[in-house]
Amino acid sequence: MAAVDTDVVVVGAGPVGLMLAGELRLGGAEVTVLEQRDGPTTESRASTLHARTMELFDQRGLLDDLGTPPHVPMGHFGGIPLDLRLDSPFAGQWKVPQTRTEELLGAWSRGLGAELRGGHRVRSLGQHHDRVEVEADGPHGPVRLSARYVVGCDGERSTVRELAGIPFPGTSAGRELIRADADGLDIQDRRFQRLEKGLAIAARGAGGTTRVMVHRFGRPPRPRTAEPDYAELADVWRTVTGEDITAGVPLWVNSFGDASRQAARYRAGRVLLAGDAAHQQMPIGGQALNLGLQDAVNLGWKLAAVVLGRAHDALLESYHEERHAVGREVLSGIRAQARLLLGGPEVESLRSVMGELIAYEDVRRHLAGTISGLGIRYGSGPGHPLCGTRLPPAAPTPDTTTTSTVVTLRRARGLLLHPASGGPGPAEAAAPWADRVDAVVTDAASTGPTAGGTTVLVRPDGHVAWAGSDEEGLLAALDRWFGSPAAGARRHSAQHTAPRPGAHTTSSDRRHVRRSTMGNLTGRTALVTGSSRGMGRATAERLAREGALVAVHYATGKAAAEEVVSGIESDGGRAFAVRSELGAPGGVHELFLGLEQGLKERTGSSELNIVVNNAGVMGGVKPEDTTPEQFDRLVAVNAKAPFFVIQRALPNMPDGGRIINISSGLTRFANPDEIAYAMTKGAVEMLALHYAKYLGPRGITVNSVAPGITRNGNPVFDIPEAVEQMAALSTFNRVGEPQDVADVVAFLASDDARWVTGAFIDASGGTLLG
Repeated sequence: MAAVDTDVVVVGAGPVGLMLAGELRLGGAEVTVLEQRDGPTTESRASTLHARTMELFDQRGLLDDLGTPPHVPMGHFGGIPLDLRLDSPFAGQWKVPQTRTEELLGAWSRGLGAELRGGHRVRSLGQHHDRVEVEADGPHGPVRLSARYVVGCDGERSTVRELAGIPFPGTSAGRELIRADADGLDIQDRRFQRLEKGLAIAARGAGGTTRVMVHRFGRPPRPRTAEPDYAELADVWRTVTGEDITAGVPLWVNSFGDASRQAARYRAGRVLLAGDAAHQQMPIGGQALNLGLQDAVNLGWKLAAVVLGRAHDALLESYHEERHAVGREVLSGIRAQARLLLGGPEVESLRSVMGELIAYEDVRRHLAGTISGLGIRYGSGPGHPLCGTRLPPAAPTPDTTTTSTVVTLRRARGLLLHPASGGPGPAEAAAPWADRVDAVVTDAASTGPTAGGTTVLVRPDGHVAWAGSDEEGLLAALDRWFGSPAAGARRHSAQHTAPRPGAHTTSSDRRHVRRSTMGNLTGRTALVTGSSRGMGRATAERLAREGALVAVHYATGKAAAEEVVSGIESDGGRAFAVRSELGAPGGVHELFLGLEQGLKERTGSSELNIVVNNAGVMGGVKPEDTTPEQFDRLVAVNAKAPFFVIQRALPNMPDGGRIINISSGLTRFANPDEIAYAMTKGAVEMLALHYAKYLGPRGITVNSVAPGITRNGNPVFDIPEAVEQMAALSTFNRVGEPQDVADVVAFLASDDARWVTGAFIDASGGTLLG
């Protein structure tokens, strides 16, 4: 079996795979593209490029070869006319056959050095700690490739996604359109013509070919093992329109339904997904292709930087966080459009209301921004209004030259724009990153993004990574998005040199250490109940070090919770405190009121990715002395509250979330003084087992962690003799530390634990071994 080593294997040589291959090569990564077809496609199923995609093509210098395609300023929302013109030199729709887009991107990526291999069908994939092994059947026999990463760009029936075990939850199609390109037709053009029995669309192309699409109201999708034939399309067309088009000569025929699915995660270890492999949607208005191409541009520079060791692994997590959120919004809009477009008479009143709403400028701009991609803002937390948006099109020119920032971005490097009035400070601060970030001085009189003395850091995909005027903020943004400075280029040694082991560290040092080592949970949000002390505190601190925004819950220890938050923030993390008395009536409701408010203030969303049910109360009462009130209290806090915390969290939790319940080794190790307590913890384990089965289709894992004797602030741990006796129960001959349990929880909260759910994790230090 032939073996090939490369940095990245991209599976799928459609437009998305080819765009990604070019982006990876611009970043310096070696890339091999595997495609099961022997040659390029002859079907132009997608024919629309939207404004943001055209801007990205311009940033990569592709428009000269593309030429000037037909431009249509008007689009639609579910068949209702929608003006797509926004602030962009490419506002509207641009009609480019998929064959031409694929030809353009294929020549571009090959010219940059990407290797394209046709006739290769992937059949197995194996992940290892440092690489991925891919086996494929090639035209000359089996081929094995070893790569640092694999990206599936192989469509909605993705082999890569299936082999990687990434869930693909969503809904199957309930309606379908049949479409074809055909020669020899002489019928009138129709744009979303709604007739009594269905919807008809026809458009004559420049070459004389006519594209026809038809849907019969109430006709469900046919079970298919292959695409429909032209006779079926002609039959449905006759039923809907009364016209006979059987004389047409089909170039191709296919059907598509309103299925809507999204991968639970766009990344699983060293495997990533982009395009239709990551999301399946009805291709209304050409959004599917554009969504995929924008996935590729977001991922390419990040993956290349990680592969070459220039950036932290956390950068890849930002790909999922950013594009999954965009995909979720786009799919939601497409589902609404599908209902408006393919619904029968029952949707006419809704179409009428939508037509009235679209007339309002704010509504029009919102819908146009979503469809065109111009409205994307990565991250919605506090900060400069430019952060996360694409660089405004009216970008200033550097110095007195005529070179635009668009041209500067063609090398897929970062760009630092700073006004001349700000002096050389920003450029000097960014000097250690000169191998990956270009510094450009803008005119002092500029009215662009640097107006008012603002410095702007732009990512290789054209989105603003940071904007402001403070050097510390700039350094943090450079470190986050572009990795550690090049060796030998560390001008600010105090901020960019990790401390020696055992050396005294300042808060500034600790912030740098956190930025250098964090990443598994960057951009995610977490709730840890009972986290003002003990294991809960250690867990909150550990998740924050991994990059999560942590809600520190407490019932009565306000000062202790605020101390936890202060410590996390002094180490460069993010946290906030939230109070509620779990087990009391209304406690869970109070918790989520404070939680959602805190999340929205800091992220603009109430999305919650991780829940750690840690809060609990011990019994410590002999069974004969346990009162009904004590028993009810144990059940309320330890068992009932976690159930309703999960129930309340699920609407806020996206697919791929994590739930970790803290149980106890006492469910396996007898202690007669804790019978009632152990009963409640047994209930917690059942909660994980059965919820894991229930939430599996959404890619949400639910697990139980069972600590043993763990130092928790009880005065007994200050008695050496008692500690010695307790330590003897552990295989390691010591008592547990809160951090021992926190590290297990952090693992279960990460992507590394994606294949673990419904599990009982013994974190007792071997106490349960007997």
